[in-house]
Amino acid sequence: MTARFALPAVALAVLALGACQQQSTSPEAPAAAAKAEATAAVTPTSAAMPMAGQAAPAFTLVDAQGVQRSLADFRGKTVVLEWTNEGCPYVKKHYSGAMQALQRAAVADGVVWLSIISSAPGTQGHVEGEAARQWRDRTKGAATHLLLDPTGQVGKLYGAKTTPDMRVINPEGQLVYVGGIDDRPTSKVEDLEGANNYVQAALADMKAGRAVRTAFAPSYGCSVKYPETVGT
Repeated sequence: MTARFALPAVALAVLALGACQQQSTSPEAPAAAAKAEATAAVTPTSAAMPMAGQAAPAFTLVDAQGVQRSLADFRGKTVVLEWTNEGCPYVKKHYSGAMQALQRAAVADGVVWLSIISSAPGTQGHVEGEAARQWRDRTKGAATHLLLDPTGQVGKLYGAKTTPDMRVINPEGQLVYVGGIDDRPTSKVEDLEGANNYVQAALADMKAGRAVRTAFAPSYGCSVKYPETVGT
């Protein structure tokens, strides 16, 4: 049986550098710290962020082709949710090739990979229609579907705080992994080498018929650009 995890509700201080807020402490903190704004970010509780062992909340979103896609459509399959934002340096790090390779390998194994953009109109990373399709082509993304969440409803439903932020859902519809993509909270491409990729590890555990050994890890990256961030 998958163990339940409860995330303590504590406030963490994070530094905002330009449009990007880092969720976890990083060795890349800017030297000019006096110029950075300190923003309070509350780590969501299990009520706000469904955790491993809990049912994945149902949702329906429109994809880059304008087709409605529901999580229920993929019942019986392993599903990966990936929150993304092309303008975020941490996303750019992973989209230097590593994220696309992981997507391709997962999809080849029958996994449904759903990349989700929760950036609101007027914020970094927001795309729709043709721009969304161009985003996918430009990044050479290999996700099953690119889903658009401009209201942020689904991102908030899952407690997504950063880009990237990851969820893995088993064929029974339960979350088995929640959190950051790996254990190297930097935006340096060179730090991909040797990193422990938690999503890859979770998928390998499931494929081998094992319980997922790491079911939660803190996320890191840029803050998700929800509607309330417009103009801030």
